[in-house]
Amino acid sequence: MAINQITIDELKEEEKEAVRQLLVESYQQYEHAYKSAQVWKEYLTNIIASVDNPNVEKILIAKSDEKILGTLQLFLSSEKAYQRPELRIFSPIIRLLAVHPEARGRGIAQELLKAGLQFARSQGSKELYLHSGDKMQKAIRLYEWFGFKRDQTKEFYNNDNLVKCYRYDL
Repeated sequence: MAINQITIDELKEEEKEAVRQLLVESYQQYEHAYKSAQVWKEYLTNIIASVDNPNVEKILIAKSDEKILGTLQLFLSSEKAYQRPELRIFSPIIRLLAVHPEARGRGIAQELLKAGLQFARSQGSKELYLHSGDKMQKAIRLYEWFGFKRDQTKEFYNNDNLVKCYRYDL
């Protein structure tokens, strides 16, 4: 897949179905990492529904020649992002960063992360957070390379899985 100029835009209503499909295709690689087909199915259902989450502040998309190649969601707090006010995160949080499998390795995730940083700065925040799990080692390497640092004080368990926190200090 040849990629020309990458632009970052806010998601429009007519693009929601394409983003749902992108999320499914992007996260499909993790299906084998789930012990239970039922847990995987619930996870996928939640990912699909996330595009209509009323708590999301902004959904960004990365496009090239009008084709959507990546996305991420931005929330303003841990309560809005995870229904976990006890984490006491009152800064923007990135969720569901995804790049289409055929478009990976071309800087799309980096451009989306940069846009996330710009959003956090525009909110007057001093940090930008995201959470990830051990299933997503390539993503974690990208976050660390980008400058995110682990923040164990904001981690939690989802079923038996440790959800690791990463923070970027602005």
